[in-house]
Amino acid sequence: MKRYLLGLLLAVATLPTMAQKGYVPTKENLENRKIFQDNKFGVFIHWGIYSMLADGEWAMLQKNIPFDEYSKLARGFDPSKFDAEQWVADLKAGGAKYICITSRHHDGFSMFDTKYSDYNIVKGSPFKRDVLKELADACHKHGMKLHFYYSLLDWGRTDYNVDGKLASKSYGSDYKTYHQFMLNQLKELLTNYGDVGAIWFDGAWDKGKTFDWKFDEIYALIHSIQPGCLVINNHHWAALEGEDAQAFERDLPGQNAAGYSHGVEISQLPLETCETMNTSWGYKITDNNYKSDKTLIQYLIKAAGNNANLLMNVGPRPDGTLPDVAVLRFGAMGQWLKLYGETIFGTRGGSIGQHKWGVTTQKGNKLYVHILDLQDKALFIPLTDKNVKSARVFINKKTVEFVQRKEGVLVLLDTVPDDVDYVLELDF
Repeated sequence: MKRYLLGLLLAVATLPTMAQKGYVPTKENLENRKIFQDNKFGVFIHWGIYSMLADGEWAMLQKNIPFDEYSKLARGFDPSKFDAEQWVADLKAGGAKYICITSRHHDGFSMFDTKYSDYNIVKGSPFKRDVLKELADACHKHGMKLHFYYSLLDWGRTDYNVDGKLASKSYGSDYKTYHQFMLNQLKELLTNYGDVGAIWFDGAWDKGKTFDWKFDEIYALIHSIQPGCLVINNHHWAALEGEDAQAFERDLPGQNAAGYSHGVEISQLPLETCETMNTSWGYKITDNNYKSDKTLIQYLIKAAGNNANLLMNVGPRPDGTLPDVAVLRFGAMGQWLKLYGETIFGTRGGSIGQHKWGVTTQKGNKLYVHILDLQDKALFIPLTDKNVKSARVFINKKTVEFVQRKEGVLVLLDTVPDDVDYVLELDF
């Protein structure tokens, strides 16, 4: 996910990219958008032959490894401990409702059985198994939605990029053949793995808006094969026609701490923010900088309060197992969601925006007030357009005293909140 020269690329990228013209989402697509928003919490999985180097998914470029040498890693990629059922069980216990896995990252290695390149896990590795097929079967069996990440750039194919350098001016000998290659692979993903919740694109920032990615053809293909499949593109621009949800990388909608969302307009589409559990996307053996249970749970809450889903990343080891710490973190999130899931799943961002003290989520006539940081027993909520019928502590339904005024609602608590999330339930 990390990229170089991004600022330069975005600075010079000023022209719009063509997307699916005249797109009208089907009823099925609109229903799936609602399900997507209701699900609120997904797991991002970055996994490929780069895990063998244990230095993140960008190791090839960051270590200046020639592609001809790097690609030989496939010959030794044998994740003998991969167990799709165990993955789904662990992630479902974490409260996740969907999984998005890298079908092909920037190194071009396909994690599925494709007819259009031998550089894949079935034909090019000793493992000889289609991990996407096994994961799809497990997801369908256990009611977990499955999304596929797909890289728009490729460091190894000369029809995309001659010298394998990011933002290279050598754009390849014939983008038409690369574009057709992508269409062929996307068709495989959409026809061989059952229902696909979304195709999640990444890498458009490499060539920027001025390059004709032919998104109209790409998006039209997806919607023609699976009309209900959502198109999500992590391009860091305003949403394009033909897209069904808007992605934000390492930031909540409207924020730009990571530097990827400067000036990006928040669309009316479903929103999703992706973030790492430690600091890396792909497996990095030296990265033990895992965020605390509290930080991860509060980020999920903030995402929901900002009307967005959270796509939390994990990078599996080269043997196919999930890092132990990651499983523990997901377990903690799952335990919290068992108690407070009603205030997250199926909600939308509340009518009160994010404040220093926390956020709100809403479902019907209930407003859930998530107090994340309050050093007082009194909380003022600037709620002016609703009459509050009752207020109570969500977890034990204990009545809370409140005073409604023209300028808002003053809630009087018995104690200063010190929980990960102290939730109040207000009925209108």
